[in-house]
This record gives sequence, C-alpha cells and structure tokens, in this order.
Amino acid sequence: MEITISIVTALWLGILTSISPCPLATNIAAVSFLSKRITHPVSVLISGFAYTFGRMVAYALVGWVIIASFLSIPQVAQFLQKYMSRALGPILMISGFFLLELIRVPLPDILFSEKYHNKLVRSGTAGAFLLGMIFALAFCPVSAALFFGSLIPLALNSKAGVLLPFVYGVGTGLPVFAFAAAIALGVTSLSRWFRWLTKLEYYTRKITGVIFILIGGYYTLIYIFSG
Repeated sequence: MEITISIVTALWLGILTSISPCPLATNIAAVSFLSKRITHPVSVLISGFAYTFGRMVAYALVGWVIIASFLSIPQVAQFLQKYMSRALGPILMISGFFLLELIRVPLPDILFSEKYHNKLVRSGTAGAFLLGMIFALAFCPVSAALFFGSLIPLALNSKAGVLLPFVYGVGTGLPVFAFAAAIALGVTSLSRWFRWLTKLEYYTRKITGVIFILIGGYYTLIYIFSG
C-alpha cells in the first residue's frame, strides 16, 4: 500500500510539473516549433514522442543518480534512515510554500537561439530527444520545488526508491505527448486548451501546496515535537 501511494504521488507530481506555466509554455512552444519544421504528421508525432521521451529520461536519470548516490554511501544511508522521517515534514512544508508562491526564488533561464533550435530539429528524432532533455533540465521555481523538494525526499523515504523518478518522468511526459498528438492530428484549438490547462494548473497547484503543508505539519508534529 505504501509503495502504491508513493508511485501515484510521483506520477501526480510529474503531471503537475508538466502543466505548470513555465514547463507547459516551453513544451507547447517546443512541440509547435518541431511541427513547423516537419511537414508529415507521422514525423511530427515521432518527433513529439522523442522530445517527450527526452524529458522523461532527463528527469529519471537525474533523480536516479541523486537517490542512488545517497543510498550507496553507508554513512549517508544510515543518516537518512535515522533522520529522513524528521526532515520530511519541514521539507514538504517548504515545498508547499513554493507551490503557493509564498516563497519565490528566481532561477536563471536557459535560453537557446533559433539557429541552435534549427540545428537540433534538422538532426531528426535524435535532435528532438536532445531538445527534450535540455528543456527538462531548465528548472523553473515550481518544477524545482516539485522535483527536488518533493519527489527526491519522497523517494529517499520510500521502499520504491529509485523507481519513483522514472514514474515522475512518465508523468511529465503524458501531457506533452498529448499536445504532440493533437498537433500531428491537426487540432487547431490548442490555445483554448492551453488556457484551460493554465486555469486547472493554478487550482491543482494551490490544492497540492495546501496538502503538502498539512502533511508536512503532521509529520513535524509526529516525528519532531512528539519525538
């Protein structure tokens, strides 16, 4: 049951990351950019999948490296086993503050010229895959809070462990691939869906932030003040 909850949570965090304003705008712009450079619908779909898969692999690899590195060091593993439950509460609360935008930390933007974009697109599927990996690593404050502040502590405190970053990566890829499929099928009302997703993200992010603060407060009371 605990593993199932962790997997579902990781999947939800991935979906929430993907529909957050900064990643969502980047994803739509990237997939639209790919579609303008490719004329055949099947090629658009394949490139969209490659871009999506690149994002999934990037998140999964970064998460796996961090978690595996921590757990492979005996002293760190023992420290996490002893203190992670106590640290999880404050970490979740801080992540909730980020999601509610009560705390804001500006992160540097990773920008690439159109010439570089064109070079990647001309590389075909491999270029689209690399573009997805690059954009995935351009963390926004909300996506950074979800990934580093929520997913990583959850994985370190769960029996599912290194599986969770891969599940998170799948979650980040689902909405993006849906847009790629829509563009390949010639759907013309993407702007309306973009506005709808933006509104949905606002409420889901706020609700998730409140839940994180409540759960974090519960863990803090149980493992710190009651310990």
